Amino acid sequence: MTYRVAICDDEQQQRELVQHMLRTLSMKTSIDFEIEYFEAGESLVSHYQNGQEPFHILILDIEMNGINGIQTAQRIRDLKHLDEQIVFLTSYPDYMIESFDVVTFQYLLKPIAVDVFEEKMLKLCQYFQALDKRILIIKSDYEEVVLKHDDIISIEVVKSLTIKNKLHVVTSEQTHTTKGIISNYATALKSYHFLQIHRSIIINLLHVKKFAGGMVLMSNGEELPIGRSKVKEVKDAYTKFMITGMN
Repeated sequence: MTYRVAICDDEQQQRELVQHMLRTLSMKTSIDFEIEYFEAGESLVSHYQNGQEPFHILILDIEMNGINGIQTAQRIRDLKHLDEQIVFLTSYPDYMIESFDVVTFQYLLKPIAVDVFEEKMLKLCQYFQALDKRILIIKSDYEEVVLKHDDIISIEVVKSLTIKNKLHVVTSEQTHTTKGIISNYATALKSYHFLQIHRSIIINLLHVKKFAGGMVLMSNGEELPIGRSKVKEVKDAYTKFMITGMN
């Protein structure tokens, strides 16, 4: 996997230093970094406002002319970009508490120690590798769609005279049509708080609102039937899910 990294610093020397450390780490580990540079926070915010490709990691200098690194991060978060991992660079540790509001991953003091920088970057890459295990890739309308597990509400079998094994993968945003065997999805997703409640329905326990008789109400307002033989299993699984803190 290639990790997209934005380096935002108004000092060219500092941008080049961070770039050099990333290139050195890449040679040591074979991890690929695609790097873009921004001389001001406003430029990075504009990148996001214009709908350009987001980054995995934002390395932001806090002390910059114009809006500072913390303000830059706050504006990007306000644009609903919540998955980016942010690394703040600063010479002043007093900014640390203020930066908590933007969900920073790491905070590095200048001058940056190479071994510390590499350790933090490796942790970030491990984080994204773990995140990759929580996505579902489906083929829908001749294209591959990447869905986060947490965004999926249900997977349902759809009766069709023209398409064999037709499925609807329902998210809060839209419904995707794909093909597959629902029992295979149930097995693959069992470890990620998904549960087959009916021979033709899998639900994400994160999106359960309440149970009513033999039905379950989901977060999108849809009521789905629970198979008669599965009522106790479903309620027991949901109770366990709630007790264990939704992990």
